[in-house]
Amino acid sequence: MMDYSDRHYRYFLRLLSRHARVYTEMVTTGAILHGDREYLLGFSPEEHPVALQLGGSVPAELAQAARIGADYGYDEINLNVGCPSDRVQTGRFGACLMAEPQLVAEGVAAMRAAVAIPVTVKTRIGIDERDSYEELCHFINTVASAGCDTFIIHARKAWLQGLSPKQNREIPPLRYDVAYQLKRDFPHLSIVINGGIVSLEGAQQHLTHVDGVMLGRAAIHDSYVVAQADRLLFGDAHPVPTRAELALSYLPYIDQQLALGIRLPTLTRHLLSLYHGMPGARRWRRYLSENAPRPGAGSEVVHAALAAVSPTTPSAPH
Repeated sequence: MMDYSDRHYRYFLRLLSRHARVYTEMVTTGAILHGDREYLLGFSPEEHPVALQLGGSVPAELAQAARIGADYGYDEINLNVGCPSDRVQTGRFGACLMAEPQLVAEGVAAMRAAVAIPVTVKTRIGIDERDSYEELCHFINTVASAGCDTFIIHARKAWLQGLSPKQNREIPPLRYDVAYQLKRDFPHLSIVINGGIVSLEGAQQHLTHVDGVMLGRAAIHDSYVVAQADRLLFGDAHPVPTRAELALSYLPYIDQQLALGIRLPTLTRHLLSLYHGMPGARRWRRYLSENAPRPGAGSEVVHAALAAVSPTTPSAPH
């Protein structure tokens, strides 16, 4: 999730779920090879298991970036072959690579030769007029032959011309049946489904057909949906934390990051949807949005926001 799934969001998600795998936003190979690696790749140990999602198409560069990611300690390298934005098309990566399955296979082979951790691919079910099931199977077959055994399937095609990235998440119809059919036709592969899944009950239904479910925008719009994942999907009997408990458990991290020079709004923006659909949600969002940017603001802002929606909130953990 570009511009959202940063290390702070991933840390917060880990407070909601002990077991769900978290993914970075897509990072290009060029940025990793020539940019600020610590800023791009640094993460907290608590985030494990965490996957690095790469954008790129040059096998040698993908291999080098994957090796750097593995050295940083990531648990998985994921190649994005699903992003439909104009910017990524210009750079010859993202969904446009569905038209070049052999190139994707070469990239996967290069990364697998460079690292010992899993290399996976996230893709769409087709692009533009190239959306037949036969073409999708050819893509899966070609890339799997290079050693990829896990495919995350965004169950929509992408229109590379004429639709914005936002429209590409909404207008092309969802075809969950296509992902289900892939699992039937490629039973030896791990098929993870993505796209339009807004509840864990929906995720449970999908898991009767495929091996995994990826939540994206749903976890942005209502982060608390993830809090039930361990109980419903992983069989973890630990009590589900309340919203207030989650906010309080995030405070030590906020204090730590503030001491490192991170601005409070960068940290609290990931809390905005915590009370989605609950009484006081608007007060919560407004208080954080208006007060976090103030000079010198600290974690007391979160305490005050909690008091506005939950007067009986317990004190912060020590």
